[in-house]
Amino acid sequence: MAVIWQKTLQGKLYEVRAAGRTRRLYTDGVFHSQYNPSRHLTSNVWDLLSLPSFFLEVHQVRRVLVLGVGGGAAIQQLLKWYPDAEIIGVELDKTHIDISKRFFGLNHKRVTLIEANAITWLKAYRGMAFDIVIDDLFGEVNGEPERVIEANASWIKHLSKNLSAHGMLVMNFTESKDYRSNAVFHDKTLQKKFKMVYKFSTPLYENNIAVFLQVPCKTNQWRKRILATPGLVNEYQLSQDKVKLRKMMG
Repeated sequence: MAVIWQKTLQGKLYEVRAAGRTRRLYTDGVFHSQYNPSRHLTSNVWDLLSLPSFFLEVHQVRRVLVLGVGGGAAIQQLLKWYPDAEIIGVELDKTHIDISKRFFGLNHKRVTLIEANAITWLKAYRGMAFDIVIDDLFGEVNGEPERVIEANASWIKHLSKNLSAHGMLVMNFTESKDYRSNAVFHDKTLQKKFKMVYKFSTPLYENNIAVFLQVPCKTNQWRKRILATPGLVNEYQLSQDKVKLRKMMG
């Protein structure tokens, strides 16, 4: 891919690379986002953050919170699939926000981007609940992505209290051990709240995406909703081998 923009700011190297209409964001060599406006899916890890949304019905997705925006690939997908959804994205890195608007087309009237520490922001938040909360909070350590907050009971309870009655929580883990140690698998209070847990993965990356549902939903219902979404059917069918789904609890 050709580098179409790069800049070093406060010791960090930011790059936007392009191949055709596809854009990729790299920060200090870490791959943060991929987006192509002519496609529904990225054939990449961001599909694993957005596709769980189909565990809900279209009319149930009205408010979405994304913690950790990067270039905004998952937000772009959700905008296409849910025409009534309003999305708040909280991102610590101002340059990521600027890049998401300039190169990834994230200037949309239904999107509000907030420059803030997502952990601090959510702990102070007292607004309306969300139908989907996506926790994609990562930093870079020695050129590798690393979660910035442990998925312990305290943090997951804080995330979950901002969910609507039918709301779902999506969390990204790059390490299998971090996924297995998340508090929902060990905390009885959280197990009463979340009736079903799924894991999304892809053979392309080591990421494990945990999806926590308050209202149970079967995988055949999930697929049915995907196949009923205009423009998504062909891409999903071509990408099925890149999206692995497994029920873990419930």
